[in-house]
Amino acid sequence: MSDMKDFLDIKLPEDEIRAISNLGLAHIGDCVYELMVRSRIICSGRSTSAGLHRETVKYVSAPAQAAAAERILPALSEEEKAVYRRGRNTRVNSVPKNADISQYHAATGLEALFGWLYLNGCRERLNELFAIIMEEE
Repeated sequence: MSDMKDFLDIKLPEDEIRAISNLGLAHIGDCVYELMVRSRIICSGRSTSAGLHRETVKYVSAPAQAAAAERILPALSEEEKAVYRRGRNTRVNSVPKNADISQYHAATGLEALFGWLYLNGCRERLNELFAIIMEEE
């Protein structure tokens, strides 16, 4: 790995990003997506810890992420769709009890896409896709 100094502003070479597994992309993408959700929630003025958690879970559960993936699919480039599909098709060892396998796979695809965009430094694109997801709210 590169000699990293700023883990909030990762700049990895393309070959290093390609070497990250789909589950690795989903792992970082899950965090990126949740951070965006949490940022949106606190900026909306909600302040109780129970309320913050409850509101966050509404967006970061596998069924909610699967629905979010459906919203953005038409807006994705071919390259983004390929990353999403690779993440979605990744073999997983367990599925949370609140989701079915197809929802969990779609959520993993969304997370992998968000991870890939983050690692590629595509913050503007992340915000565009996040805005589409949140449009109906």
